[in-house]
Amino acid sequence: MKKIVILLIVVAVYNYANAQDFAKRLTEAKTAYAAGKLDDSRFAMEQMLQELDIITGKEVLKVLPAKMGDKAANTKNDNVTGSSGFFGVIIHREYGTTDSTNTQLEIISNSPVVASLNALLSVPFMGASGDNKIIKINGYKAMVEKVSGTNDRTDYEIKLPLNSTLITLRAPGYSQDDVIKMANTLPIGDIAKLLQ
Repeated sequence: MKKIVILLIVVAVYNYANAQDFAKRLTEAKTAYAAGKLDDSRFAMEQMLQELDIITGKEVLKVLPAKMGDKAANTKNDNVTGSSGFFGVIIHREYGTTDSTNTQLEIISNSPVVASLNALLSVPFMGASGDNKIIKINGYKAMVEKVSGTNDRTDYEIKLPLNSTLITLRAPGYSQDDVIKMANTLPIGDIAKLLQ
């Protein structure tokens, strides 16, 4: 019971600190705007939005499955990176304990790859050619493709566009069917709600 109380206190302090950073940036933006320093105001708002993206990314990590196939989530390698301008946020999670065979999940908001992937998915004969196959993951169109693995092994990667977000799942050492089953454990609807 004592550990649970300590954990709740740590989470509350962390959330309070994030809220303070957000409020601080908002105050900076308002102050700079009132002083006519529009560039400073814009910079403070960009920082505020980047912090908001990182907070959202951490919320996405909470809804991801604890296990993918036969591998448990390696949460110590979880990473959320905000990027001002080009990408919104990059969310990274690994499943497994060895680097070479870890199943990797990356979620990139505002990905420039989404437009070309959506074009491939909308023209089935183009998207389902060669080493690519169009599939559905929890009702969303996605593409599974063969990629070269280590030791002449064939590995598979799934790319799923979700509005302007790209979800990529790489699972070395698994069959195509196994990778599709793993992808179907992702709470795509919950991820979409958080990232909209």
